[in-house]
Amino acid sequence: MAKPERIGLIGVGLMGHGIGKNILAKGFALNVLAHRNRGPVEDLVAKGAKELKSPREVTSASDLVITVVGNSNQLEDIVFGEDGILAGVHKGTIMADCTTAMPDSTLKIAKAIQGKGGRFVDTPMTRTPKEAEAGKLGLMTGGDPATLAEIRPVLECFADLIVHCGEVGAGHKVKLVNNMLSLGYGMVTAEALLAAKKGGIDLKALREIVSGGGANSVMFQRLAAYAIEGDNTQLRFAITNAAKDVRYFTHMCESLQAATPVAQAIHQSYAMASNMGFGEQYVPSMVDLLGKWNEKK
Repeated sequence: MAKPERIGLIGVGLMGHGIGKNILAKGFALNVLAHRNRGPVEDLVAKGAKELKSPREVTSASDLVITVVGNSNQLEDIVFGEDGILAGVHKGTIMADCTTAMPDSTLKIAKAIQGKGGRFVDTPMTRTPKEAEAGKLGLMTGGDPATLAEIRPVLECFADLIVHCGEVGAGHKVKLVNNMLSLGYGMVTAEALLAAKKGGIDLKALREIVSGGGANSVMFQRLAAYAIEGDNTQLRFAITNAAKDVRYFTHMCESLQAATPVAQAIHQSYAMASNMGFGEQYVPSMVDLLGKWNEKK
């Protein structure tokens, strides 16, 4: 089956810019949705992308539509809105959703797309904007294997790890478990680094010993780089998104009747930080926020 030639991209932000840049670099035609954050859109247009005004227009002009938005509510607005994706679906349209989304919302959207003669797969991402720019994201995919094989040449433009997880919704389930693990490690690491700072421990010595043992992790290294060197670029992931992702995990587990006492505590930590006005800061900043919460008046 021929690969799609006309690609639509909705959500040109930290992750979406790198995705679009690499799709263009491999010679695909790219349609992008107008966005208030003009920098990434204008850069892609300068590289050859075409800017369109609505999700319907993007979908009508594309064989494959890739969505990269913040949450399931935003995605449903983009799909079901008056000028949304669903209004532009034509026979053969494929929608691939890279959003970190609720699996029940995923199934709702997939059913609607299929009802209009289109196809839907979930393709949530792992890794960071740095890897998006380098074309080295990881994708967890859910849906028909034949459809995923059809669009794989496009996915390989921006991902070097593509794992099929099962039927529609399976990719988003795996994504929530993955993010619970990584953000849980992040919260544990933030607490450990705060304790080390308050205890007068040499953080470089701590990093050296942790790096050589079983407590080491990618998240530890990213947060340690912030605590020691002030490097906040290794994990450009907002605290408000961390709170949302862990909340989605706990909601999924409620439907599975699986108790999540640790995840609930992790979610509350990120949620408190977000509610206090720090939601747009990146996750490594939790080290500082925990320090503020522990200050003596």
